[in-house]
Amino acid sequence: MIKHIFSDMDGTLLDDECRISEKNISVIKQSQIPFTLVSARSPVQMSEIVDTLGLDEPQIAFNGGVIFQETQNGRRILQENVVPLEDVRHIWQVLVNNLGSVNLSLFGASDWYVEKMDKYVEKEAKYGGQAPTMVDFVSLLKQPDLKIYKIMMITPDVSEMKTLNEKVSQLHLQGLNVLQSSETYLEITNQKAQKSLGVQYIQQLEHLEQSDMAAFGDGYNDVSMLEEVGTPIVMENALPGVKDYGKYLTLDNNHDGVAYGIEKYLS
Repeated sequence: MIKHIFSDMDGTLLDDECRISEKNISVIKQSQIPFTLVSARSPVQMSEIVDTLGLDEPQIAFNGGVIFQETQNGRRILQENVVPLEDVRHIWQVLVNNLGSVNLSLFGASDWYVEKMDKYVEKEAKYGGQAPTMVDFVSLLKQPDLKIYKIMMITPDVSEMKTLNEKVSQLHLQGLNVLQSSETYLEITNQKAQKSLGVQYIQQLEHLEQSDMAAFGDGYNDVSMLEEVGTPIVMENALPGVKDYGKYLTLDNNHDGVAYGIEKYLS
């Protein structure tokens, strides 16, 4: 019997317009199985879906960089793993002259910082539900108490993304996790910010066995989560190779794949 469901958001629970369907909402609520969103998004970007589903379980943001819980008294941070500020400064200083058209963002617990606006940032703001704050990174990174949980770089250019990956790999970053979460996004977080470690935290908190847990995912950053649970379910629209990590295959994210998977495999 499944006692807890973990689900990625973009490309999994949400359709291509970043909306959650009525079918997904209905089936998740009717299942009465505790449900945790496990996302690269910030807590702010997750809040609308948390509210829509009425979730009071711990939720996992920034791929595990922050584990939080929405309560009547506001958001409670249960665990956090920041990117050390000296690493943020170093990454920015090295990459700033090698970014080309890449847009670099920094995420705090409640704020999303950018130095420039373009159509890709505007699209992220529209679908993510969080407005960016325009800042000067030189001034921002001088703040000694600044907490950054994720560095995100966006480029739609495949060759530019390849170059960006090469530049980042040359930095030989220690204690950090570098992951291309989609064709257009490259993200850097604390090495402890992994979806699998977020799942482990909740597993220990709720005294769950691996067989008690199921997960839905579609991307490379979901693989560690899928490996952590007894019932991994992969979306039909999953990126190449990700389907190899699923016990079951469900419909794609535009056809209520999470709802279908719950009804077919978890009921």
